Amino acid sequence: MGDISQNPKELMRLVTKNNSNKMCPRAPWHWHSTSAAAEQRADVKEKPQLNARKPKTGILMLNMGGPETLDDVHDFLLRLFTDKDLIPLPAQSKLAPFIAKRRTPKIQEQYHRIGGGSPIKMWTAKQGDGMVKLLDELSPETAPHKFYIGFRYVHPLTEEAVEEMERDGIERAVAFTQYPQYSCSTTGSSLNAIYRYYNGRRAAPKMKWSTIDRWPTHPLLIQCFADHIRQELDRFPSKKRDDVVILFSAHSLPMSVVNRGDPYPQEVGATVQRVMEMLNFSNPYRLVWQSKVGPMPWLGPSTDDTIKGLCERGNKNLLLVPIAFTSDHIETLHELDIEYAQILANECGVENIRRAESLNGNQLFIKALADLVDAHLKSAETSSKQLSLRCPLCVNPICGETKAFFAKQNL
Repeated sequence: MGDISQNPKELMRLVTKNNSNKMCPRAPWHWHSTSAAAEQRADVKEKPQLNARKPKTGILMLNMGGPETLDDVHDFLLRLFTDKDLIPLPAQSKLAPFIAKRRTPKIQEQYHRIGGGSPIKMWTAKQGDGMVKLLDELSPETAPHKFYIGFRYVHPLTEEAVEEMERDGIERAVAFTQYPQYSCSTTGSSLNAIYRYYNGRRAAPKMKWSTIDRWPTHPLLIQCFADHIRQELDRFPSKKRDDVVILFSAHSLPMSVVNRGDPYPQEVGATVQRVMEMLNFSNPYRLVWQSKVGPMPWLGPSTDDTIKGLCERGNKNLLLVPIAFTSDHIETLHELDIEYAQILANECGVENIRRAESLNGNQLFIKALADLVDAHLKSAETSSKQLSLRCPLCVNPICGETKAFFAKQNL
């Protein structure tokens, strides 16, 4: 995620290095099992939207996506490393295929460990289905509502979803990011894809577009996180519970992106602050950052270094909270659950480590999604005030064109 182009030789060295993790037996105190991830995908089927009436309002649920099968991994990585909004690289058209090919076996092994693929499409479909059912009741004047999934790096791609919405004759389209906290590298990239779809065809959209581009402090989102934290704290030994350190873990960003003025770090911090307020600051906590890629400086402290440092100082009861993700995927099921809560925790001598459950099928969270869309439709706003403001040191001209595209929509 972000700009790692300043040292391409070092980047190539890192992606070719064999640094796969050794297998480690599941620690008895950890809440999740990799087999459970596969069982979840088997139990929760993607249901078709059963609505005979022509949909009037389309909600495009934007996310990065993840490969559903091991065979999908290479193309997922190729699209990811080709995205200049996410990872600008020198000679990108040549270097991206090289990196994708080299990394595919390692990433396939990680997906194999969590059941053979990402559950993110399944969870997004479940969330979307529940959301539109609630919306039909909350907002009959904009019904029927239909959700669409738009992923950046796997099918259904964002552009494919927009095309389907146009074919369906949608009148009112909402680009609804599934990243609660805005970053130019994530939500920004998805919105750019929508703009590029129309710009490439030199045709005005038939639909009236608007976007829910961030929602880091929505009350129901905060309540969901707080509820999941309380549930997990209750599973710690009673004598240890008050001393558990809560580690809010979010995907990191390169400092080059942060220093341009990307609002993501402060928006993640706002989510953490609201959650701790709801918990009455019951426990010590830190905001930490995971998933660094490449050799350049990234936002810290990193989640793994924090776990090591806390253990060295005698803090050996830890609760991991994925604070920037709305469902399980590789960064929760493998990075947090296996790399950190299994392998690293065993190496460091952690006494108790747990991971708060992801939002997934939480009915209160699905209600939050519906509430967000309902309020947005009633507001008649095309976007948040923040979206109109470009990063002070922005280097991507497409960002300005995308912001202008949404600002000019006549609702």
